Amino acid sequence: MAAERTIPIYTNLNDLYQNLGTSLNHAVRWNNLAEQFEKRFGRKPAYIARAPGRVNLIGEHIDYALFGVLPAAIERDILIACGPRPGSASPPAPATRVVPGSVIAENLHTKYPRQSFAPVRRPSISQEPGQDQVHAEGWELDINTQELRWESYVKAGYYGVLNNHFSDPESSESPIPVDLLVTGSVPAGSGLSSSAAMVVASTLAFLAVNGKLDDQAHNNITAPPLTKGDLVRMSMENEKRVGQSGIPTHENATHERSIWTQVSTVEVLLRMDQAASVISDASSALYISFYPILKATPVPLPSGSVFVCANSLVVADKAVGAKRGYNLRVVETLVGARVIAKALGVPVGEKERVTYREVLGRLLGEEKGKKLDLVQLQKGLERMAKEVELLRPKNVPNDGQLGVTMQEMITMSGLSEEVFNEVYLSWVEVEATHFQLYKRAKHVYTEALRVLQFRQTCLEFTDTTALDSLGRLMNESQASCADFFECSCPELNQLTQLARNAGAYGSRLTGAGWGGCTVSLVAEDKVQSFIEQIRDTYAPYRGLEGEALSEVIFATRPSSGACIYKF
Repeated sequence: MAAERTIPIYTNLNDLYQNLGTSLNHAVRWNNLAEQFEKRFGRKPAYIARAPGRVNLIGEHIDYALFGVLPAAIERDILIACGPRPGSASPPAPATRVVPGSVIAENLHTKYPRQSFAPVRRPSISQEPGQDQVHAEGWELDINTQELRWESYVKAGYYGVLNNHFSDPESSESPIPVDLLVTGSVPAGSGLSSSAAMVVASTLAFLAVNGKLDDQAHNNITAPPLTKGDLVRMSMENEKRVGQSGIPTHENATHERSIWTQVSTVEVLLRMDQAASVISDASSALYISFYPILKATPVPLPSGSVFVCANSLVVADKAVGAKRGYNLRVVETLVGARVIAKALGVPVGEKERVTYREVLGRLLGEEKGKKLDLVQLQKGLERMAKEVELLRPKNVPNDGQLGVTMQEMITMSGLSEEVFNEVYLSWVEVEATHFQLYKRAKHVYTEALRVLQFRQTCLEFTDTTALDSLGRLMNESQASCADFFECSCPELNQLTQLARNAGAYGSRLTGAGWGGCTVSLVAEDKVQSFIEQIRDTYAPYRGLEGEALSEVIFATRPSSGACIYKF
């Protein structure tokens, strides 16, 4: 299984570059980063940690319904050059030089200032019922969760290393002082998971410098090697530390995603981004299923095409949009699952927040802890794509309103108003006059079906034969996101249509929506003309050239996941 493989550690750059894709000149960036580290810190780095961003090819807003998705790592990435800090070579920073585990962090981007910080142990007191108080010490790093600060992601990655490898206060081993230099090519706020890539790269950097990757046998003969699955879990836990208001996880959803800190599927929401960044293989997408356990399997993509990511340059109004956008969709999806379960006679606990995937499993007699095979799952989805008509209002008014009022929704759920509010509204703020249970269910079940069809097409055809079919599925996904889930916006609709006009096989939004990026499937030999036509027809791009243009629209091949280069 892909998640059980160890983290790749390269000592030959040529071997490394072969796995990153060919749309970028990787050697120039890596060499420049190493040279800049040496200029700033007076020595060569010991390691470079690399973590790519990711693009979700298909499967939008169905992860928290526990259906599988199909992302791929992109060539754009976060790189962190790092090395242990010898006392004689340290820049003058007395406050951090002598403290175990102290960090001096710099960023190649001039708008991000140098940061110096050090972890400290804080005594804490915990008490289990019926037991005496237990005194313990935990690591603490000051993370500002109220504003976006680049070093917060560095600190978040460090937390997991400290808590997993330096948690014993009686041990003589301490984290070592570290210097690091960061650079990134994943556009921030574009829905391509720059935040997840930053946390993964930071986690890897601190693991490497502290000898927890290639020196495990030396440190502890019995310690099993760190796997990609371990890194996903650690990075997911790390990113939760900055997943508060104002710190994005799924970047166009900022604090919308943070509502899931109060429900059981928080790991689902975070793990898609981390899993894609860590586990992906070159030339392959990653089919990630979440139920009943997280599982990721490579899906080879057909030759003869590349993906082009284009930023709409629209940023959602997160403060207002959460109540009417992401948070509202979450509530509509959860309530819809209960209502359709009730209509189909599927048992649901009174205070259970059942998901659409769980409803399907129970309907088909799926045993607890086991999983439907993909053939059974596809047949079930085909059935549910029809059963969702049970949620369609019987008497549609002249204005075509397919939603229901709050009171109608509570009645449909079969719960008392008090219990309904506790289960579905006590932990989140939403704002709506009508709740679109039918539309959301229609999208979730048909989108989950499209993911399986996309996967199967890739497995059956490895050449250009598949491209028309894949493009059609992407176009259908965009239509569903726009019409049923209503997470698109005029600019995304325009950009996807312009992409089709420019010759893309298919084009759709990617990420949470309401702004951010599109992803288009384009013939390999048409990429340059495609990008030029989009530049000339999408008004915000007109006049952009060179690096300015490549910041907003770029081609990418599926890339390999996170890795370490050891000097």
